[in-house]
Amino acid sequence: MRLPTAPLGRSGRLIGTQGLGCMGMSEFYGPTDTAEALATLDAALEAGVTLFDTADVYGNGANEELIGPFVRANRDRVVLATKFAIERREDDPTYRAVNNRPAYIRTAVDASLRRLGVDVIDLYYMHRRDPAVPLAESVGAMAELVQAGKVRELGLSEVTGDELREAYAVHPIAALQSEWSLFSRDVERTAVPAAAELGVTFVPYSPLGRGFLTGSFAAAEQLTEGDYRRNHPQFSGPNAAANAALIAPIQKIAADRGVTAAQVALAWVHQRAEVHGLAVVPIPGTRKRTRLAENTAAATLRLTAAELAALEPIAGQVTGTRYADMSSTSAGRE
Repeated sequence: MRLPTAPLGRSGRLIGTQGLGCMGMSEFYGPTDTAEALATLDAALEAGVTLFDTADVYGNGANEELIGPFVRANRDRVVLATKFAIERREDDPTYRAVNNRPAYIRTAVDASLRRLGVDVIDLYYMHRRDPAVPLAESVGAMAELVQAGKVRELGLSEVTGDELREAYAVHPIAALQSEWSLFSRDVERTAVPAAAELGVTFVPYSPLGRGFLTGSFAAAEQLTEGDYRRNHPQFSGPNAAANAALIAPIQKIAADRGVTAAQVALAWVHQRAEVHGLAVVPIPGTRKRTRLAENTAAATLRLTAAELAALEPIAGQVTGTRYADMSSTSAGRE
């Protein structure tokens, strides 16, 4: 089975209805088998995945370097997405800062192009918003990259509905990437309606709740040292126990249908397209071909009205925030 397609904004370009998040191939989720990760990229392309998502912050540039050869070998079939805005320091692994200044954007895009080894980025996202920099200045600088031929389409991540409209008035935005899952639905307040109104494709990241919705772990303590999910409030202490109980309806539907919990959770995200009237292309991340096959099969799994009703209350019962610091999220600015 090959994935169906969806539009990428108003660009006229079609992409597979499920993309691949490549972040975990380089960092954040514990040890990685590089050979298997690279084989997963090839398997994804054969399954109809066309949107491959990375960022300059993943592995401090290492993720762009990792997928660069794959992108170049399949350049006419791959829609390459990468991001700028989160600065790191090699001498301080914990350091993070958000930079939306035009001068920084111009430097960041050239560095990404160099690491990827390509002439143009198909979809270039502002990874996080810095309210101290006027949005018109940042998007104006991004628009200059389109005019220069370095970038084809623009995207934003974790912005509110008002911010999306403000940015779109400067230059068309093809995609909005934000967290959206059975555990995280705050984007439905303003961001999703604005995207539907403007014809912006919504790209949900962490559609499986960073693996929590699959039942692969039930508490942060079960994760390996260095796994960044150990820092997420939803997976720690009393929050973890309370939230683990919430996935019972997902598991019941999966058992009744003979599918996996991951497929049920992803099918729910895919069906948001019909509920809200916009293109929805989730980007579950995986480093394994078996998980890739499982995830892509969910794109055509249809949940019934009764099943959707059983899943509806979950997000409202989640305890703990999705990040320890929510200031860089759209929810933190609404």
